[in-house]
Amino acid sequence: MSSIFKALSDPTRRRVLQLLRAGPLSAGELSAQFAVSKPTMSAHFNVLREADLVHAEKTGKSVIYHLKLSVLEDALLGFAESFGLGADTPRAQPPSPPQLKSRTETSV
Repeated sequence: MSSIFKALSDPTRRRVLQLLRAGPLSAGELSAQFAVSKPTMSAHFNVLREADLVHAEKTGKSVIYHLKLSVLEDALLGFAESFGLGADTPRAQPPSPPQLKSRTETSV
């Protein structure tokens, strides 16, 4: 799971994932959206692939990237559940307020 959070820690990689939500895009189409060099984008794509957040499909000379939404959903659900925020996890009850003693109990 740490590779997923490493991938999500960078705003460029998060933006790539947002762009891929609309559908598959080539590396060139994605790179055109950012003011960084192609080697820098290639490094971002590698981090996303290592985290298994995207699937790269070689088509001729192009590489087409697809979002693996199920991997992202599973990671985020696992993270939420580690804090007891899952849908199946019962909500923790707030502690009961301390009971106030009546005057007759305290005046002994």
